[in-house]
Amino acid sequence: MTSAKARKQQYRALKPGIEYEFDKMLIPREHSRSAVTRMLVERAEHGGWELDRVQIRHDGTRRVQLRRRIIRQRFSYV
Repeated sequence: MTSAKARKQQYRALKPGIEYEFDKMLIPREHSRSAVTRMLVERAEHGGWELDRVQIRHDGTRRVQLRRRIIRQRFSYV
């Protein structure tokens, strides 16, 4: 499945204090709907990703954007 996607990660804050990490995937049209579903479910269960948006292009390729919340540890000096 590694050859089936081109990935690009970026970080962005949607609301003050909440940051998300984004992962973009490009899935070719040769993959069936059930194969894509299995791939996305596996990434959601094991990587903590959630589906942000899906775009199906005219040529049949799917652009998928996943996101997961970034939890930053706060340091307290006592």
